[in-house]
Amino acid sequence: MILNTDGTKPIYVQISDWLETEILSGNIGADEKVYSQYQLAEMFNINPATAAKGLNMLADENIVYKKRGLGMFVSPDALDMILIKRKSLTLKRLVLEIVTEARQLGVSETELVEMIKEVNNVREE
Repeated sequence: MILNTDGTKPIYVQISDWLETEILSGNIGADEKVYSQYQLAEMFNINPATAAKGLNMLADENIVYKKRGLGMFVSPDALDMILIKRKSLTLKRLVLEIVTEARQLGVSETELVEMIKEVNNVREE
């Protein structure tokens, strides 16, 4: 992953998002150790404090937990928590943007649903 340093999303949020994606993709499983702030800092060429802030975001959401002296580990329920979070925040925001754009372009609900089905069918093939 390449961090977007020119974007509006803070780097620590990008780190948090990247770790969530690693968990979602199965690269880091439940109760497995996640990268340390120093490993993340070296991987992405960022300040360790920035990496720690991304890790702490996940800890605040109980997606990872700390084992004193050992580091951070993926919570047993992390996968479900991330799925719920992304469905309720990210997916709903994207759907709202699509629906708003469709209204502005005069695209009916039926047309929009058909477009979604077409895209879904192409991805399944």
